[in-house]
Amino acid sequence: MARLAEAYPGTAKELCALDYETPFQLVVATILSAQTTDVQVNLVTPALFAAYPDAPALAGANLADIEELIHSTGFFRAKSKSIVAMAAALVDRFGGEVPTAIGDLTTLPGVGRKTANVIRSVAFDLPGLPVDTHVLRLSRRLGLTEQTDPVKVELALDAIVPPAEWGTLSLRLILHGRQVCLARKPQCAECLMADFCPSAHLFLPAAPRRRGRSGGETATSASTNVTAPTG
Repeated sequence: MARLAEAYPGTAKELCALDYETPFQLVVATILSAQTTDVQVNLVTPALFAAYPDAPALAGANLADIEELIHSTGFFRAKSKSIVAMAAALVDRFGGEVPTAIGDLTTLPGVGRKTANVIRSVAFDLPGLPVDTHVLRLSRRLGLTEQTDPVKVELALDAIVPPAEWGTLSLRLILHGRQVCLARKPQCAECLMADFCPSAHLFLPAAPRRRGRSGGETATSASTNVTAPTG
């Protein structure tokens, strides 16, 4: 946690790559981010939020108009239905305001546990540890858990991390997973956690072979020469 915080400083709100101004807008942006990039979402949300800045406005929107605005995010028909239904549920059941309890958030159309944790940790600065593919992959590579189910991974991390750090840890793991600990070709030689990561030796290049005293070649373990970069 300390090394990740040094490499990726900031609060959960500062670390979040989605652009938004209100909790409602973050809910919308997070739903739209499924199966696409945060960059792509940020391209469409300015026009979307200008036309529909809050739950009452979006709840009464025409689906065709929403589909046109968010078309480039993919799965635009399903996403349009989800965000309009989500807005309507906020108006009908929560006075148009985004609730903070995870049990309430997950009753909203399009909002699963991962999205609910994003809203809690980023919009409200409350404990919440979203588990996406990056968090899942890095948690297993770092030996923090052997679980493969996102909810079980979340609970395993919750048990060993202070609640106040849940959101920032998740976002830092996501950033590290995007930039260094890549899915297909992790950059272990550049990783600030390689000296204690139990998976680093699996991806580091083999050490050069050197001549032994008897004239034969001996291999030097790459893992013994790994140090974490400073700064």
